[in-house]
Amino acid sequence: MVSFRGLSRKAPEVEITTTSVDATPGAVLIEGSLEFTVAKGGNGSLPSYQEASGAPVEINSPLGYFVGPVTVVFLNISMMVGTGVYSTPATVLKGTGSVGLALLYWPLGFLISVSSLTVYLEYAAYFPNRSGAEVVYLEQAFPRPLYFFPVAFAVQTVILSFSSGNAIGESHQVSYQVEWLTVQLEVLAEYLFRINGHTPSAWELKGTAVAGYTVAVLLLTFHTRASLLLSNGIGIVKVITLIFIGVTGLVVLGGSTSVQNSTTNFHNAFEGTTNSGYGVTNALVKIIFSYNGYANAFNVINEVKVYTPMLTIKTHRLAFVDTVQNPVKTMRTNAFVSLLVVAILYQLANIAYFAAGRFCAHLEIAVVKADFGPTVSKTELQQSTQIAASLFFQKVFGSSGAVRGLNFLIALSAFGNLIAVLLGQSRMIRECGRQGVLPFPRFWASTRPFGTPLGPYIVKWALTILMILAPPAGDAFNFIVDLQTYPAAIFSLFMAVGLYIVRYRRRKLGLARADFRAWDVSVIFNVAANLFIVIMPWYPPAAGRDGGDVSFWYATYVVVGISIIAICGIYYVAWMYVLPRLQSYRIRPEILSLGGSAATHRLVKVPAEEIGIWDSTHDASGGIVADRSEKKEGTENLNV
Repeated sequence: MVSFRGLSRKAPEVEITTTSVDATPGAVLIEGSLEFTVAKGGNGSLPSYQEASGAPVEINSPLGYFVGPVTVVFLNISMMVGTGVYSTPATVLKGTGSVGLALLYWPLGFLISVSSLTVYLEYAAYFPNRSGAEVVYLEQAFPRPLYFFPVAFAVQTVILSFSSGNAIGESHQVSYQVEWLTVQLEVLAEYLFRINGHTPSAWELKGTAVAGYTVAVLLLTFHTRASLLLSNGIGIVKVITLIFIGVTGLVVLGGSTSVQNSTTNFHNAFEGTTNSGYGVTNALVKIIFSYNGYANAFNVINEVKVYTPMLTIKTHRLAFVDTVQNPVKTMRTNAFVSLLVVAILYQLANIAYFAAGRFCAHLEIAVVKADFGPTVSKTELQQSTQIAASLFFQKVFGSSGAVRGLNFLIALSAFGNLIAVLLGQSRMIRECGRQGVLPFPRFWASTRPFGTPLGPYIVKWALTILMILAPPAGDAFNFIVDLQTYPAAIFSLFMAVGLYIVRYRRRKLGLARADFRAWDVSVIFNVAANLFIVIMPWYPPAAGRDGGDVSFWYATYVVVGISIIAICGIYYVAWMYVLPRLQSYRIRPEILSLGGSAATHRLVKVPAEEIGIWDSTHDASGGIVADRSEKKEGTENLNV
């Protein structure tokens, strides 16, 4: 297996204890106003400290331990390889203006993704016993103001968690600004009809999208292990499909097919390179989104459990004993493998598309000058409804049964992406609920009756179905989908910067280095990339202020996205400070056991005159440390 040591500073594999730091359960460290408690998960991770206001560590995962190296690889691959590699090349070529620059952008996207992966790995080394990735990392990087980041991120994660755009089949109406995730159900519906050569109506597409998403949710609802195996199986098919496309492209380049002049697009490869800043930056953003998913497995890190045989002396003889491997090691190797595999397949697929010669003339890009036949007008290019892979199949294989079969594989790829996204985001939404900042914490955190996160599945299904059926195609739809992207970009920037805050705080606490530490150059590069994504949407398109994917001001969704975070801040001040002062109560966390090993925080309102009793009978994380008989009744659940 490929090791990921080259991008990290290898730390000694020791417990986090030092001569001055206690790592026994229940130990508490205090640094200023922050209190840190220690816990050890059942996934083989080392004991780790986390700030006490964070959701409680579930010592044994209530979702089981069904995630191994293969599942880590394919959870990431299935989320990265949706339909972006089949459609994004046209957008990238349009933005860059030349084949040469377009091909260089894909390796650049890989390097940006690697830098981001190292950030996730270091966070995972600090907090290996909590699933949910960004939910946990932002919570722990910015524990003050108390509960602000959990509140703001919960709004972005839960309310804007729909996969709406994925559900509408009119792919040609979805703009280039739409986040990569918002293509999956769209392509699934369109390609299911394309297999049979049927041109569907808008409501036929919507109905098919609803059915497809409902089937995906139902497949995951009843059994965690079966859902992970399904994701693995579809992921294998995705890899085989891309390998087939890549090899076919090489065969086309060799001149062994009916495609003529297959190397034409590689002559003067940088001819036509654009000088439009908007086009170049938009193309890079689309590529970054095409790699999105490299960290999907971090959402299930508390479900990772890998046994490795170790030779030891047992009853006076040598024997192999299974030991649990640190999940950070599993992530480090297999997450990088998945990203590297996808990067190679992406590059081969792009070469294959450009090798198809004539096919490039029909993409929604600038007119390609070549000697293999007449080019089409810009109007015809804009009216094209086919994505790159479909045109590639037609040019190489013609309108045969093989093309219909390959169209089915694209639909299956979109479906597999939905599965992977649901698996990852359900854990993120569950972790938001376990922080206590959402109402009805039992609903979000419970894994009954099937041992799956049923509450998050239901919410995500309902929001997605609403977004499939409610907004019409066009401005309203594109705006709502765009709105998902900007707050997420801001949080990603905060997460990258927050890594330095976590390092500083751990040094002050006297904690040893974790078993993975990203190189500073990698972290700084990631901060710069996130800054680019945050700043880029302000850059005006070449067509002017109304030249974006909507008929009104192109950056409206950016302003609205910032406004949502600002509104969260206003709400937070009212909820956390103004109302408690006016109504004479204080907010305190309480650990709520849900049966089995599931646990969550529940935020309660404690009357100001009883706060002394509460604090004397509970620790900072909300656990009971004394007899509660002295505590008067009168607390009430806090709904946010």
